[in-house]
Order: sequence, then C-alpha cells, then structure tokens
Amino acid sequence: MAEELVAGGYCASNPATFPCNLTAFNAAFIGAIASLAGGIMVVCLNMRIKKSPRGNDLMNKISDQISVGAKAFLTTEYKYLTVYMLIVATILFLLYFLDPPSGHWADGLRYSLCFLAGGFLSASAGWRGMATATDANVRTTEAADKQGLAMALFVAVTGGSVMGFTVVVFGLLGISLSYYLSSLGYDDATVSEIDKLIYAADAVAAFGFGASSIALFARVAGGIYTKAADIGADLVGKVEMDIPEDDPRNPAVIADNVGDNVGDVAGMGADLFESYVGGIIAAVTLANGDIALIMLPFYVAGAGIISAVVGYFAMGVNDDANQKDLLWALTKGNLVSSVLVIGITAAVVAQLFEGREEDGWKILGCIILGLVSGASIGKVTEYFTSYEYAPTQSITNAAATGPASVIIQGLGIGMISCVFPVLILVTTTLICNALSGGYGVAISGVGMLSTLGVTLAADAFGPIADNAGGIAEMAGMEERVRATTDAIDALGNTTAATGKGFAIGSAVLTALSLLTAFTTKADIGDVHIGEPVVLSGVIIGAMLPFLFAALTMLSVQKAAAAIIIEVRRQFKEIPGLREGTAEADFQKVIEISTKSSVEEMFLPGVYAIFSPLTIGFLIGPRCLTGLLGGSIATGCMMALMMANAGGAWDNAKKYIEIEGAHGGKGTEIHRATVVGDTVGDPFKDTSGPSLNILIKLMSIISLTMAPMVKGQEDWHEWWWGMIPLSIMLLSTAVAYHFLWKKAPSYANDLELTTEKLDEADAAIA
Repeated sequence: MAEELVAGGYCASNPATFPCNLTAFNAAFIGAIASLAGGIMVVCLNMRIKKSPRGNDLMNKISDQISVGAKAFLTTEYKYLTVYMLIVATILFLLYFLDPPSGHWADGLRYSLCFLAGGFLSASAGWRGMATATDANVRTTEAADKQGLAMALFVAVTGGSVMGFTVVVFGLLGISLSYYLSSLGYDDATVSEIDKLIYAADAVAAFGFGASSIALFARVAGGIYTKAADIGADLVGKVEMDIPEDDPRNPAVIADNVGDNVGDVAGMGADLFESYVGGIIAAVTLANGDIALIMLPFYVAGAGIISAVVGYFAMGVNDDANQKDLLWALTKGNLVSSVLVIGITAAVVAQLFEGREEDGWKILGCIILGLVSGASIGKVTEYFTSYEYAPTQSITNAAATGPASVIIQGLGIGMISCVFPVLILVTTTLICNALSGGYGVAISGVGMLSTLGVTLAADAFGPIADNAGGIAEMAGMEERVRATTDAIDALGNTTAATGKGFAIGSAVLTALSLLTAFTTKADIGDVHIGEPVVLSGVIIGAMLPFLFAALTMLSVQKAAAAIIIEVRRQFKEIPGLREGTAEADFQKVIEISTKSSVEEMFLPGVYAIFSPLTIGFLIGPRCLTGLLGGSIATGCMMALMMANAGGAWDNAKKYIEIEGAHGGKGTEIHRATVVGDTVGDPFKDTSGPSLNILIKLMSIISLTMAPMVKGQEDWHEWWWGMIPLSIMLLSTAVAYHFLWKKAPSYANDLELTTEKLDEADAAIA
C-alpha cells in the first residue's frame, strides 16, 4: 500500500472517480443509517423487556433498591466528571484556538466539541445499559419462576443486548457525525478536500479522548465499588457469619448487587465503547486522506450493527438445555454475526477498491483475521478460566492444602494463560502490518469489534443473571428458581471471563493502532530502542501499569475495610438481624461504597491523564513513544494475568458450590477457595480491566496532543512539561493527606469491631 504514504493515497491522482468522489458526508450517512437500524433494535428490545412481568411486591422492592443504588452512584460520579469534562474542553478550546493545527480559528471548537461529544455519549451508553439491566433483573427472576430456563435466559440476554446495541449505535453515530462536522467550515479556495479529511481525522481524536476519560473513571470507580462491596459481603457473610450468598440479613447484599451493574455493565460498556471508537479513529487517521480507506471502517462498523441484529435472533435454547447448550446458543449468535460481517464487507471492498483489488483483498484479510483472533482469544480465556477444564480444576485440587496453595496455583495459571493470547495478538499484528501497514493493524481491530452488539450482549447479561439469583434468594423463592438462575449465572461467569479476554485483545490492537497514528502525526521519524531517551520512556511506561494496578488494588482493600466495619457493626447493634427478624440498613453500605469509590478514582485518573502530557511536553515525542510502547507491553501482560487468574479463582470456588466437588460447600477446601476468590475479585473486576483503559487513554491523549509536539526535538520548550508534572505531584500530596492517611485507623476499627462482635457471640451463646 504505497499510496498511504502520500496524502490522499490513490485518490490524489484519481479525484473524480468512485470512490474518490465520496466525502465525509457519506461516512456520516452510513453511520446514521446503520445507527438507525440499531436504534430501532434497542427500542424493540426495551419494549420486549417491558412485556415480561416483574413478579411480586417483595421482588420489586429489592429490584428498586438495586436500581436506586446504581443510579445514585452514577449520578454522583457523573457530577464530578461533568466538572472535569468542562475544564478539559475549555483547555482544548484555548490550545487549539490559539495554535490551530489546520490554521483555521475554529479548530478550538472542533476539538473541544468532539471531546464533549465522546464523553457525553459514553456516559449516556453506560446509563442506558445500567437502567435496562436493573429493570431486567427482576423480570429474569420471574421468568425463571413461571416460565423456565429458556425464557429466563431470553430476558437476561435481551437486557444485555440493549447495552451492546446502545454502545455500537452511540459509538458509530457519534464518531461519524463528529467526523463530518469537523470537516466543515474550511475555505474551499485554500483547503483541499483531502486536507479537510485529514484535519477532521485529527479533530476526532478528541472524541476518543472524551470517551476514554469517561471509560477510565467508570471502570476504576465502578470496579472499586463492586469489589469492595463484594469482598465486604463475602468475608463477613459467608466466612464469618456462615450465611449464604445474597442472604437478605447481610447489610452489604444490596450494594453487592448494585456493584454488578455499575462495574460489569456500565464499566464494561464504557471500556468497549472506547475501544470501538478508538479503532475507527486510528484507521481514519492512518488512512491519510484516502477516502476509500476512510470509508471502510464506517462500512465495517455499520455491517457489524446489521449483522448483530441477525445474530441476536440466532440465540435460543430449550428448557432442558445444559451448560454447553447455553454456551453454544451465545456462540451461535456471534458466529452468525461474524459470517455476515465478512460477507457484507467483502462486497463493500469489491466496490471501494475497484482498480486496486489487491490492496482491497489484503485489507479484507486483516478484517477477517481480527474477527478470528478475537474469537480465538475468547476460547483460550475460556479454557483457562472455566471449571470444565484442567487449569481451574487444578486450583480446586490445590485447595486441599490450604488458601496459600490456592493463591500460588492461581497466580501460576494466570501467568501461563498470557502466552497464547499474546501469540495470537502478535501474529495478527505482524501479518496485518505485512499486508497493509499500520492501517491493516487498525482495521483488524475494527473487524474484531464489529460484532460488538452481540458480543457485549453475551457479556452484559451476566450481571443481570447474577442479580436475578440474588433477588430469588432475598425474596425467599423456591430452590428450583435459584437453580435456574444459577445455571444462567454460571454461563454468565464463563462469558464474562471470555469477554474480559476479548476486551484486552481489542484494547491492545486499538492502543497499537493509536500509537502508530501518533508516531505518524507527530512526524517522529525513526525511533531506536537503544537510545537513552527512548529507553527511559519504555521503562517509565512499563512501570505505569504496576502503579495503576497497585493503586486500584489498595483502593479496593481500603473501601472493603470500611464496608466490613459497617457490616459487623450492624450485626452487633441491630437486634434480631442475625436471626432474620430485623432488616439491615442497606443504604448505609451503599453510601460508603459510593463515597469510597468516587474518592479513590481520583489519583489513578490523574496519573493516567497527566503522565503522557508530562513526558510529551517535558522530554519530547520520542520519549513519549517509548512510554506508550512500554505501557502497552506490560499493561497487556498484567491485564491478561489478573483477569484470567481472577476468573480461575472465581470458578474454582463455583466448581465446589455448583458441582459439589471435594465435598461441596462448608468444607475447609471450600473456605480455601473463597479466600482465592476474594483475592481474585479485584484482580479480574477492578485492576485488570482498568489497565485496558490505561493503555488506550494514554495513546489517545498522545494522538490528540500530536499537533502540539509535531517534529519537536528532545527537551524542546521543556518548561511546559512542568505544568502537568506539578499537577501530578500536587494531586499525590492531596490524595495522601486527605485519603490515604485515613487507612491506618481502619486496623484499629477492625480490631475493635471484631472484639465487640466476639462479645456479642458470647452473650448469645
């Protein structure tokens, strides 16, 4: 693809022929039509969910408590994020108004409005998905009670599909319209059509910056919330009080169910929304004004939405279905969607690349390879995390010698599970780069995420099924109802684990593509790894995922400690709570979870946002390139290890609870696996997933700032880098003083609470 080195590529010498006579308006038109189809699907799915009954008053009360808690968390989080978004948008406006990359005064508006649009649509998708999930949970419980397994799965998957289709509709519509609008307002006499397309691609990087910002805070805060509540509920409820999971006597049980929605629905949706638009942005940027290359990612994304609609209807099971039948139903929907995407894209490529068919078929090969690699990573993840296979069963076997063996075995499984996904990603990257250069890598990421509508549905239904089981338990429903919801929940755990692997794979391809786009736009030239400036950047970048993971892990521990204290206090001070004759104060735990998670998202966010700004302005774009490369390498490894180890620990526990292995619940082996699951919770649901966003956010920030550091030498105007560096140092001092100095008091509080609880136990005895 030699043409991609020249602005406009093939179309620079063939401006009047198809597809060179297409414009950014055509991209917006494709996005609008496909999004309209997806939007109609969202409306129909919502209507279908509303037709399912909600059950009795007690079930509705529990569901409403979960819904109110989730909305309260997102409302609090979005208040802080609104202030952040407005501040950053103002800074972007001033920077690009005073020094516009295109020479046009409106660049400040283009960048700032794209940033706000990306953030707003990401937040809106998260809210819509969460609202639907908290409505579908009780309907799933009622379906499990009155209509059986098939209908319960249908309701849960339909609820998850709303999240999936909302993400792709908002993502494609937002990025296509932003691209078109960013191409307007130039003087036709001085700016060519090709230059308009290139400048518009630069501006929509800010759309990805906005989406990434929301994704970071949604993932971090949501992950801290869900795992702090989960750990608090499990340690006091299951381990100390020996009461079942989701028991209504547990004060943290509602917060635990709220966390499933804010972390695994809203958080995952924001994560994949970011990857979805980031892949398109990278491809459009690397197209360098070639309209055929620009149009293709919009066509692929549009084909993905249409195909996902068909794939949704391919999913269905009978009431007597077993676990493999349930998994096959979801896999079938994804397969149907993937085949349709390939067929539609092949037809599009034949038209767009008429006259240069060889380039077209190479690009199609990259798209197919992206789809195949995504599915392959999912299957590898399933092997290492499902209790149907040896790796997870080996953790259960190790539990015979205690919790320490569970931790050691799980860490080993997590580390070795990185090998095959990395080989798949490297193979995809090398082949696509050989076929079509950096654009080939970017379009493979677009292909991987093209079926996101149905892929995310298979992941987002898990929290709905988990909530449905919790409602069944808290409402005191028959054992057969819980058995039905447990079957769906077990499937949800499997798809959640594979979904995390898919999310990591797509994040790596997206980040690599954005890195390539940055080096192109910043006009860096050759970068040699042996140069001290570049190698220093690599080392700093390699360190950042460890720092980020450490901060989020410690935040979960700190928030969980506060919840444990509150849960123990309520068991001691509320008469009749342990006997089930009094109701717990659920709202108090929700308030603690919300406050802790919103506070703790501050410092990781500061480091993620200001690290690339500091290195880019202080040292220069070459060091920043090293930083991005180092962070992608270690971020990928850490994310895979943590997600897979956490998933394996979780399912090792479920192997005992669901299959009755090693004597079933209540044994010492079971207690050992509960410890492993408790360690694995922040691994797989907080720190691991957050690393996806870290590597993408730093890459998209770098691409957004590329015009400001274009062609700069090392240490050029280094004093500008002191501003973000000072902000990081000041934020660290503030966080340490106001947040982390509280931590030592928890040890005393825990000791005191434990003593009081022991006194209460003695009094009861």
